Order: sequence, then structure tokens, then C-alpha cells
Amino acid sequence: MHGVAVVRMSRLRPTAGPGSIRGMPEEFEGDLTGAVFWGADLTGARFRDVNLTGVTISHAWLVNFDVDAMVDNVVINGVDVTAYVNEHDPWYPLRSMLRPETPEAMRATWAAIEDEWAKTVSSARALPDAAMHERVNDEFSFVQTLRHLVFAVDKWFTSPVLGEPFQPMGLPNTGSLSFPWPGVDYDVTPSLAEALDVRADRAARIRDYLLTVTIDEFTRPVEVLENGTCPLQECLFTVFEEEFWHNRYALRDLAQLQAPS
Repeated sequence: MHGVAVVRMSRLRPTAGPGSIRGMPEEFEGDLTGAVFWGADLTGARFRDVNLTGVTISHAWLVNFDVDAMVDNVVINGVDVTAYVNEHDPWYPLRSMLRPETPEAMRATWAAIEDEWAKTVSSARALPDAAMHERVNDEFSFVQTLRHLVFAVDKWFTSPVLGEPFQPMGLPNTGSLSFPWPGVDYDVTPSLAEALDVRADRAARIRDYLLTVTIDEFTRPVEVLENGTCPLQECLFTVFEEEFWHNRYALRDLAQLQAPS
């Protein structure tokens, strides 16, 4: 197969049928476009932030298989399950709006994201202030989630696109804590009100920017700290995706905080 990477994980090949992994798990990242996984045991594997467009899976076992993804033209065992999945997905159509192709669609996406976050913040305000700083299952607290979104907007938009500084209260993801982010102060402990104020400012900046952005600007190269050069459109896509997923994480944790003890 010329030009195609064939990944044969013989080291992980099961000895008694699907279900057993031999060897230590590895992490794979980067461009695996066109790769072929042949005789690979992927039991217990986790795929996160992956693009599976055009993927074909055959001679496979899908048992206790959990997928959380934007679904479009998905066929399983010859059955197109797209309509059924999206009809029962409480996050559809917003999930399908995260990679808009026009400025008008970008504005619609951001408006929908802000609407969802307004409902989430309203739900959070009903809890005691101490709950806003409580971590559920060692995940970000609600205030930390807001701080992380401030950071995400600064990394992918405020700094590289607008040329403005990082907000000190921004909180990177765990894997990026060692990067020398300019102006970020890990010692700050903002209140919910302070975090919401900064978050509202960042949301307004995106909203205002999307009022004037043109489709010709989408391909403009933007230098993003830690990630290098990215098209402007991909920077905005990343912001949308961060907002979408962390809203869901926040709702998940708020539900536990709201549950009777």
C-alpha cells in the first residue's frame, strides 16, 4: 500500500479473541490520515478530539461501544442511523453547528452557545457559593471551568487575533500548565462574580468580532502560542468546541452538586 501507513499492533494482539490487551497502552497523536489498523486490538482505547471523517471499520466487534460525536451520514451494518441518533441527541443541532463555513453561520453558532451558557450560569447561581469552587471527581470546579474558557478564548482569539494580553485569571488545561503563558497568574482565586465578569467581556469581544469578519479572512494564518500557525477559521472552531464541551462538563457536575446528599 503505497502512501498509506499500516499500523499493525502485533504487540497488542489478543491471544484469546477480542477483549484482552497485552502490553502497556501508548498514546498516538498527530496526522494518521489514511492509516490502516490491521489486526489491532483496541479494547479499552480512548479517542479524544479526533477526526474520523471517512473512516471505514470492517470485521470488527462493537461491544459496550460508546461514541459522543457529531453524527452525519453514519452507517452501521448497512443501516443509516444518522437521523435516529440526531433525533435523540439533546445537543443537536448545536453539535452540528461547531464548524460553520460562513460568517453568518458563525454568528448563529456563537449566539446558540451563549444561549446555552446563560441557562447553565442560571442553574449554577442557584447553588451555594462554596459549590462553585467544589471539584466533582477531580474535574474543574465551575469557577475553574469559567477560568479555563477565559484562557481558551485568550489563547485562540484574544491574543493571536486581537493582539491583546492574556487575562491573569485564565487557567490552562493540565497538560499545558508548564508552558510560559504571558500574564497568567496561577495564584489568583477569583470569585464567581469576578470570573463571570471576565467571561462576559471575552464573549462580547467574540460577538463583536464576528459582526465584521469576512469569509476571505478565514484562511488568514494566525500564530497561536504552543500550537504554531493555524488558519483563523480553525482558531474560531477551537473556541466553539471548547465552549460546547465545557458547557456539557459543567452541566454534568452541576447535576451532581444539585443532587440530594
